[in-house]
Amino acid sequence: MVAERFNGPPGSGNGGYVCGSLAALVGTGPVAVRLLRPPRLGVPHAADGGRLLDGDAVVAEASAWTGDRPDLPPTVLPADAEAAAQHFAGHVRHPFASCFGCGTERADGLRIFPGPVAGTTSVAAPWRPGPALAVAGSIPAPVVWTALDCPGGWAIAGSAVVVLGTMVGQTLRPVRPGDELVVTAAPAGVQGRRRYAVSAVRTATGELVAWSRQVWVEVS
Repeated sequence: MVAERFNGPPGSGNGGYVCGSLAALVGTGPVAVRLLRPPRLGVPHAADGGRLLDGDAVVAEASAWTGDRPDLPPTVLPADAEAAAQHFAGHVRHPFASCFGCGTERADGLRIFPGPVAGTTSVAAPWRPGPALAVAGSIPAPVVWTALDCPGGWAIAGSAVVVLGTMVGQTLRPVRPGDELVVTAAPAGVQGRRRYAVSAVRTATGELVAWSRQVWVEVS
C-alpha cells in the first residue's frame, strides 16, 4: 500500500518513494528501478520478486545494479544550499505543488526546495528530517529516495514538465531525525524526450549519505 500522503503528481505515488520501497526488497547495494505506470495510492499492491504489481499490471521492476557509481554533483556547503533554496523555481511555478517531496503546499511533506547554485549547473537545498518521519529511530529508505528524486527533476526540467522513468540509487548509511543534510542534483545529459540527472544527499561536512542516477521523461 502506498499511503495517500506519499504522492508525487496528484493521484499517484511519488516516484522516489515507490522506487525506494521496491529497492528495499531487492537488496542493500545499488538498485535500479523502472517505473512502468503511475503507482496508484491507497490500494493494495503485491511484490513478486523485483516486480510491483497492481492486480495483473506491472507497476515497476527492480533489480540489483552492478554498474559504476556515476559522477555526482559537487559538494555544496549548508550556507550555500540555504541561499540556493531561496530561489527555488517552484515558488513561482510548480506543476505538482502537493508533492510529498518538494510540494510548496505540503506542510507535512519533506519541503525540499532545490534552487540554483551560483556559478554551477547544480541545484541544492538543505534537508533536516523531522522525528515524525522516523521508524525505529531512523528515516526509512523510501523517504531518503524521495529526497534524492525531486531535486533531479528540478535540475533538468527548465520550463518542461517531467516525470520519473528510471532511478538507480543507494543509501550508504542511516539517516537520523535532526541530521543536518544537503541535497544536490545536476543534469547528466539529454536524449530526445529523456533527460538524465544525478543527485546526492550529504552531511553538512560533505560525507556522502545516498546517491542516485535518474532518467526523466518530458510530458505534455
